[in-house]
Formats: sequence, structure tokens, C-alpha cells
Amino acid sequence: MADLFENLRLGFATSLSLLNVVLCLGGCLLGTLIGMLPGIGPIATIAMLLPITFNLDPTSALILLAGIYYGAQYGGSTAAILVNIPGEATAVVTVLDGHPMARQGRAGTALGIAAIGSFIAGTISTMVVAALGLPLSELALWFGPPEYFSLMLLGLSLAVVLAQGSLLKAGAMVLVGLLLSSVGADLETGQERLTFGFDELSDGIDFAVLAMGLFGFAEVLRNLEGSGEQHDVRTEIGRLLPSRADFRRSLWPIVRGCGLGSVLGILPGNGAVLAPFASYALEKRLAEDRTRFGRGAIEGVAGPEAANNAGAQTAFIPLLTLGIPPNAVMALMVGAMTIHGIIPGPQVITGRPDLFWGMVTSMWIGNLALLAINLPLIGLWVRLLRVPYRLMFPAILVFCCIGIYSINNRPGDVLLMAGFGLAGYGLFKFGFEPAPLLLGFVLGKLLEEKLRQALVLSRGNFLTFVTRPVSCVLLLAAVAVLAIALMPSVSKRRAEIDLS
Repeated sequence: MADLFENLRLGFATSLSLLNVVLCLGGCLLGTLIGMLPGIGPIATIAMLLPITFNLDPTSALILLAGIYYGAQYGGSTAAILVNIPGEATAVVTVLDGHPMARQGRAGTALGIAAIGSFIAGTISTMVVAALGLPLSELALWFGPPEYFSLMLLGLSLAVVLAQGSLLKAGAMVLVGLLLSSVGADLETGQERLTFGFDELSDGIDFAVLAMGLFGFAEVLRNLEGSGEQHDVRTEIGRLLPSRADFRRSLWPIVRGCGLGSVLGILPGNGAVLAPFASYALEKRLAEDRTRFGRGAIEGVAGPEAANNAGAQTAFIPLLTLGIPPNAVMALMVGAMTIHGIIPGPQVITGRPDLFWGMVTSMWIGNLALLAINLPLIGLWVRLLRVPYRLMFPAILVFCCIGIYSINNRPGDVLLMAGFGLAGYGLFKFGFEPAPLLLGFVLGKLLEEKLRQALVLSRGNFLTFVTRPVSCVLLLAAVAVLAIALMPSVSKRRAEIDLS
């Protein structure tokens, strides 16, 4: 316990520096704006802002990117409640009861309970991160190459299962990501792989080029299809603070949502996205009158909003303790860390305690900032929601091009990014989700490295992966996850959801 308080003291000393406080506030504000505006999203934004972080130290860069991430979780609820459009994927559930509340003249109450639920969940989940970070990192120190290889296979299996739509398509995306990660010169032999004679690919595909193409350019192309749509924005916000009766109805849903989000956010894969869906299903099952849901039940806003904020923050646990990104945003965080020369994993807590604990304590600052700066700015957000997308996309494209060119000063990177943008748009049109591809790309090189190390240590014996107990359990878990997903009843349910 004494060590925990000493680590938190170090964290606050880091995160309360003037630069880090400004970056945390700026990230939360920008994340709220990005999450609120339909058609951009935190993945595309973080990908576009990666070049800006090159001149910052690693701790400040990650504090900025983390603020954008969990700020977007809050911002998505604003568009969902006011205009019936989830600005971010985790806000899809908030639409179901948040917008009916707005149509009843209770938009302010819905926004207020979303902010309060997010703040409570963020505070509790940050304590979970602080409490579990050190024990998990000590456990991870016992992992060898076989265990890491098996853990990454489990993570990729969960990424396939938790992706939307077809299992076959998600698995194909993971395999494409693994193939793209192998492009370039082999680190051991120097032999070029999959470069097709292009010298620009001899060093491999730059992470920022791939991420910005798939999520920056492609998102612009996707949203231009519907850029002419106009949505009615309600300006009658009403009272922001929920009544005592509303708060009593919301308290236990917030607590349950926080618990669900904290657990699901830790899972490798994309468990944090499932958290609000699981919370909504739980609250509807526990409700005395289920017919209220979908017609403006405040529990249907409080629980899912708490769950998505909690899941967003506990998603940092597998990233910082095991080096495994649980979702596409965390994969971008891995890219940001490696750009700064930091390898995610248990050594981060022991070798860079200022970075880990500075990140943890900045979450408290960020959650307080979200509560303090967003409720007074609701009028501004309402006006910004009226800006046509056709006025925003040229600035997004220019920003992408400038950012990519500034990394290596190579025009070829801009062309390659545009190519990935067209590929990402094509994947979307054919029903493929690019997030598993990005996870496969990020984990690909590490997966290959751990496979080679394990085989060297075992003198080429593949049985090392099943004779070591922890590695064997992780492999069995990966097989079990895929087997459950392939069961006819589960496959049928996935198909129904995909068609809807």
C-alpha cells in the first residue's frame, strides 16, 4: 500500500506539470469535439495527430492521446442524444434512450447523467488501473517468449470474435495485417520480403502511413457519401442536473456499468466496445418495467455511458502491463510508444514509472476536466453540430498529407497513404472491418519475434508452446474462443446482428 501511494505521488508530480495539464485538457476538449462530430472518430483523429506528438516527450504524448480517446467516449453521447447520431461506436446504445429523452424536452438531464456517470466510472476505473497495474506487471515478468506468443494469439482470436460481422472476414483482416507487418528487410537475414522491387518498402510500411490511410483518408471517403444529410438539432436543452428521482434510478446502473466496463475493457480484443451493449442488456433485464426502455429510460443512458468510459480506461491495463493492445485505439498507442523508442510491456512500469503513473493520474485530471468543461459548452456543441461535413473534409485531407510528409519528408509516403485510404474505403464497401487488420499489423512483428525466440530456446521444438503450462492454457483459451464463436447458435446470432 505504501508503494502504491508513493507511485501515485510520482504520477501526480508528473501529470500536474503545466505542459501535461494543458495537454490533458486540450486532449479531452479535442476528444469531445471529435467524438461528437459524426464521421471522424477517435481512431482517425489519433492517427492524424501522431506527427504532432513527435516533438513531445513520451509521457506528454501519451497523455494527449489518452485524453483524446476517453474524451471521445463522452463526446459521442452528445451527438447521440441531440441528433440521434452516435459520433463514436460506443455511443450507439446511448441513442436508444438518450434521443427519446431529448424529444421529450429532457436533453439536459440525459447529457447531465451521461457526464456524471462517465465521471464516476472514470474515477473508479482509474483506481482499478492503479491497483492492478503493478501486480499484473510483476506477473508478466514471468512470461517467456512462448507465453507471449500464445497471449498474442489469444488477443488476435478475441479480435476476430469481437469484430462486427463475418468471422471469416475478420480473420482475413488479421491475416492481411500480419502479412503487411512482414513487408521489408528481415531483421536477422537482411533478405527483403514482399517489397516487389520498391526501395521505399525496404524499411517496411510505416505505422502512421497505414493508420492514417485506413482511418483518416478512408473515413473521409466514407462520410462524403452522406455529407449532404442535415439533421435536426434540438436547442431546448432543459435542466442539466438530474432530479433526485432520476439520480436514484441511475445510481445502481452506473455502478453495474462501471463493473462491466472495467472487466470487459481489460480483455484483449475489443471488449470495451461490448461494455455499453452488455450494460444496456443487463439493465433491461433487471428493470421492473422493460417497456420503458427505448422510450426515454434514464437507466438506458446512465449504465452504458458509465460502462463505455470505464472500458476505455481499463483498456490501458493490457497495453501497459503486457504490451498487448486490446483494440484499434490502443494499437495506435503502441505505435506512438514505439515511435518514441518505448516497447510496451511490463518493463514500462519498472523502467519508466513516471510514464505509467503519470498516465494513470492524468486520467483523474481528464475525468474532472470532462465534467467541468463540457456541460457549460453544450450550447457551443449544438452550433458545431450544424457545420456541414463538406466544409470539414478538405482540412482533414490537408492535415493528413502534411502530417505524413513531415515524418520522413518522402512524397512516396503520401501516395502510399492515399493508396491505403482507397483500400480502406474498398474494404468498407465490401463489409470488411479494418480494425482487426491494424491489430494484426501492430502485433505481427512482435509475434514473429517471440515465435523465433521460442524456437531458438527450444532448438526448433514446437512442443514448447504446449509443454509450458501458461502457454498451453492461453492456446487452449484461444481455441475455445474460436470454437464457441463457430457454434451454429452463436454464428446465427452474429448473422442476424450483421443483417440488422
